[in-house]
Amino acid sequence: DKLLYYVGEVFDHPDYTLDESFDLYEKNSEDQDLQRDLRATLSYSIEPQHTYTYLIKEIDHKVTENGKIKTFQISDLVTAFKDIEGTGSEFDGLFKDVRLYSDRLGSTPQKRVDTISNVLKALSGVEIVKTSSDVLGDAYEYLIKQFASETGKKAGEFYTPHEVSELLTRLTLVNKHYPEGMTVCDPAMGSGSLLLNFKTYADKPEEIIYYGQEINLSTYNLARMNMILHGVDANNQDLNNGDTLDKDWPPIQETMFDSVVMNPPYSHHWSADKGFLEDPRFSKFGVLPPKSKADYAFLLHGLYHLKDSGTMAIVLPHGVLFRGGSEGKIRQKLLESGIIDAVIGLPANLFYNTSIPTCILVLKKDKQDRDVMFIDASKEFEKGKNQNKLKEENITKILDTYKKREDVKRYAHLAKFDEINKNDFNLNIPRY
Repeated sequence: DKLLYYVGEVFDHPDYTLDESFDLYEKNSEDQDLQRDLRATLSYSIEPQHTYTYLIKEIDHKVTENGKIKTFQISDLVTAFKDIEGTGSEFDGLFKDVRLYSDRLGSTPQKRVDTISNVLKALSGVEIVKTSSDVLGDAYEYLIKQFASETGKKAGEFYTPHEVSELLTRLTLVNKHYPEGMTVCDPAMGSGSLLLNFKTYADKPEEIIYYGQEINLSTYNLARMNMILHGVDANNQDLNNGDTLDKDWPPIQETMFDSVVMNPPYSHHWSADKGFLEDPRFSKFGVLPPKSKADYAFLLHGLYHLKDSGTMAIVLPHGVLFRGGSEGKIRQKLLESGIIDAVIGLPANLFYNTSIPTCILVLKKDKQDRDVMFIDASKEFEKGKNQNKLKEENITKILDTYKKREDVKRYAHLAKFDEINKNDFNLNIPRY
């Protein structure tokens, strides 16, 4: 329907209703100049009979074919999806995992038709097409959040609470300015909401290039749709469906990133195959994270793709601060290299998939010292019915403390390298 309103503007009828714009498009849909214009401006085009307005007409029994009333069928929506997917590479396979014939939508074909019809009708009463892409994108993100809230534990696979996303994003931008644009990456992107926070806080949001990878196909498509509905140009995004640890992506010669942000699955199992000791992401550390805990594997992957001048912020369980073995050796090497810039303890029960307290590690490659800023923000939050929540004042306090790098009684401490060395490179926050 966004397309239909645009057609109205092309033909100098911006005040047309959707029905009037549909009639206009139906008469002119074969116009090649119009089709080129649509693809150049909206990145897609679609046959008139596959538009939302047409489907609603079918549901309302306002379409006749050979003198008979044409009723809406699920196959009409399937065909419309295929039409959109065929319009350009950024839409390819976008609806591949949508199960319109699933029994969960109804036990009989007619019940499934009724369910989908009711959803389409309910949405048709909401005026969202003429709003900006950000409003449309924010509405979509709100629905993702509501779904995450209702599905509980499973939601951790695809959604990072907005307040945590905001904090991660802003931490990577402290004392950084990118007036010519920037590149950002989330190697475990879920629905892409964490990446999209950069639109709010970057110097030049229209010049951000987004890179993201997600292993789950359904979640990957959520992220693609999130980008589309937030108006991110196809040329400004490179999203991939794949296993971040199993095979390095993107190729290192293509790009390094100004900001890397990540909320990977905690203590995830991975192969830890000895062959990874030859992988440039891990080789300089001489050991691999254990099979049962891939936390440092995700961290080292993101660090490998970070520019020397960039900043990385990653959420992990507290175990990464003190566990020994290969993890202890990796942590020591990071500290000796001055790469770990800050450790920030977060409140428990912030996330949908776990109630454990977590921490943020802030990493840099170009530090002039080996000091580490410790912030214990675990006791400052708003208690919620199901999840706790960081308030804006909590986020601001963390950011201000991180910038100043000064001790705050019972809240923050700037630890010198000698102090960390005396603690055997154990970063457990209470020690500091």
